[in-house]
Amino acid sequence: MRLWTISFKYLDAKGLVALWREALLAKNALAGLTKGYKNHPQLDRFYAHENALEEVNAYLAEVYEEGCARGYKFDAAKVGKFDARNLAKISVARGQIEYEFAFLQEKLKSRDIKAYERNLSVKNIEIASIFKKVEGEIEPWERVKI
Repeated sequence: MRLWTISFKYLDAKGLVALWREALLAKNALAGLTKGYKNHPQLDRFYAHENALEEVNAYLAEVYEEGCARGYKFDAAKVGKFDARNLAKISVARGQIEYEFAFLQEKLKSRDIKAYERNLSVKNIEIASIFKKVEGEIEPWERVKI
């Protein structure tokens, strides 16, 4: 499971579709509707939030919006309800953001060279709107692979 912190605009088609499926799985895990993935480290930052289910719904809404912008047919009914005015942003360390971007670029080198090359011009890595950047290293919940 990979719940990206970085903006979804950096993902290739395969990555965005996988993110939609994985965010739906995360929603089910947070709601207690699945036996697996309940203890996945990627969920820790959502579990720490007082409105975890609403937070993941807000996350899903943003994935949905990116999918719509690309012409995908994601099901809006799966997003779920949330009140953005009552959701505090989740803090994510700068080191985590940089790691995720580098990790994505490694994947794109072999999977989608055009997306990889497009991302080479990125100077300031944008993040999903439910997060806020703070100083720090890679988050403790990350399973470092590069």
